[in-house]
Amino acid sequence: MKRLALLFWLVLSTAALALDPSEMLDDPALEAKARELDHALRCVVCQSEAVASSNAQWAVDARRVIREQIAAGQTQEQVVDFFVERYGEFVLMTPRVSGSNWMLWAAGPLMFLLAIGIGIGYLRGRSRAPAAADTGLSEAETRRLREIMDE
Repeated sequence: MKRLALLFWLVLSTAALALDPSEMLDDPALEAKARELDHALRCVVCQSEAVASSNAQWAVDARRVIREQIAAGQTQEQVVDFFVERYGEFVLMTPRVSGSNWMLWAAGPLMFLLAIGIGIGYLRGRSRAPAAADTGLSEAETRRLREIMDE
């Protein structure tokens, strides 16, 4: 149990260890903006981690660039545009709803509506199906089957 708790603590602390104290800005308001950007941008080396939690050299450089631009007076949107211009929409943890990727955003709800429509059509078709299907039994076999079922 102690090993599990230690492992859990190590996993949670890796995000905190990713940001070196020497990288932090002196102004708490600017640092808060920089941290928001750290979480909004994806590490292009790790690909599944935000810049904030990655220890890759690219992420370290990206955090440095973010803080330099924030300290220089750039807005968060300008910093994001800087990274998108260089690395494309992939660098965003939450892609924008624009251009050709609007289809990706719409695909989930459209598939859900399509599934509901198919389900309703299937259920309506089942309810309209003839109740007694031709079983291929003769009249005598049908009577005998009903007698067995009634017993």
